[in-house]
Amino acid sequence: MRRMGAVNEQGAPVRAPVAPSQTRERVGVFRYIREVRDEMRKVSWPKWPEVRRYSVIVLVAVVIITSYIFGLDSLFGVLSGWLYKD
Repeated sequence: MRRMGAVNEQGAPVRAPVAPSQTRERVGVFRYIREVRDEMRKVSWPKWPEVRRYSVIVLVAVVIITSYIFGLDSLFGVLSGWLYKD
């Protein structure tokens, strides 16, 4: 602990000085909106064919995963019904 600077030679805890809080400049509403608009212009937006392709990929993945979970749920339902003699 002494090597890390947490205690002094007598074993008493050493407190690190508290850094003064940094005050930030307040930004007005109009400046904020202008800066947001400028940043949004820098964003690389996807083209419509990319959006369609990615949407189809996501929907197919959701259908496959949902079917897999449904199949497992049905299988475990049948097995637990057989095990507990519904």
